[in-house]
Amino acid sequence: METEKRIVLTGFMGVGKSTVARFLASLLDSTRIDLDTFIELNEKQTIAEIIKSRGEARFRQIETENLRRILTANEARIIALGGGAWTIKENRGLIREQQLTTVWLESTFDHCWRNIRMSKRERPLAINKELTQKLFDERAKLYCLADWHFIIKPDLTSFEVAKKIAEEVFSIDFD
Repeated sequence: METEKRIVLTGFMGVGKSTVARFLASLLDSTRIDLDTFIELNEKQTIAEIIKSRGEARFRQIETENLRRILTANEARIIALGGGAWTIKENRGLIREQQLTTVWLESTFDHCWRNIRMSKRERPLAINKELTQKLFDERAKLYCLADWHFIIKPDLTSFEVAKKIAEEVFSIDFD
């Protein structure tokens, strides 16, 4: 069931944006793209390598350039942002210009921190728990600017979250 609505998933690192995007694309029989993966393919470096070698400020510029490319040239209906992409005002403007629906996947810091620690992906901005908690608190003030807000509860799987988004944002009835 292809839908014309395009959405962007945002939220803190480790909340499950990429996984929810994968399930949502499957449920909607739609295309998806993960911004971090797109950047890594284009830059031929991991996000961690880019930040380490070029710095976070340059990474954010690269991120914005790649987001612009995705939004204007790619037909993906579901876009999973990196954890910090939504915090950049220019990126929020680009997303709004393209009239995408934004969805904030919110969870507790402990949930995200557990997923960060269990992940094989290197997260250079998650240096330690204290600094990561500070970043989490700072970003929440901007994530709340999203159009939709879904709270990730411990008893929900990523598939169930995707299904709730499909039902509520896309008005899909699975019954």
